[in-house]
Amino acid sequence: MIIREIQPKDNPAMAACIRLVIPEFGMPKVGTAYEDPETDRMFETYQGEREVYYVIEEDDGEVVGGGGIKGLRDNKNNVCELQKMYFFPKTRGKGYGKLLFAKCLQAAKDFGYTHCYLESSPKFKAAIHIYETFGFQHLDAPLGSTGHYSCDVWMLKEL
Repeated sequence: MIIREIQPKDNPAMAACIRLVIPEFGMPKVGTAYEDPETDRMFETYQGEREVYYVIEEDDGEVVGGGGIKGLRDNKNNVCELQKMYFFPKTRGKGYGKLLFAKCLQAAKDFGYTHCYLESSPKFKAAIHIYETFGFQHLDAPLGSTGHYSCDVWMLKEL
């Protein structure tokens, strides 16, 4: 298994992953990454300064998940957002999520962000547990304007 930056050829795999996982966990398609226009063009979406999207590639070359860091939209503070962290079912339980999460947080620090924000759903219990163990604190309201209004768990961590 390797964690590497996304390439154009990875767009279909990550779009398929996101669109499989969201309904699998009973999340609505509207107001989530499922309908986000960035989902079909992940490589192109993460080419700016202070942003990166990583994919996990298994030994056979198959992309099995990913996650990224990007500045939080409509937030004037030095806050980034952990975005679109999803894994195909066969990948879960192998510890890849924690490794990718740590890599994303390190990238956020290296980019000079002071805080990292994320949005999720109570349906993603295992993910929320990981976020909490990494020191994320729950918020009472969302930050920025992500467009993901169906996500009702908001968390923030000082980097």
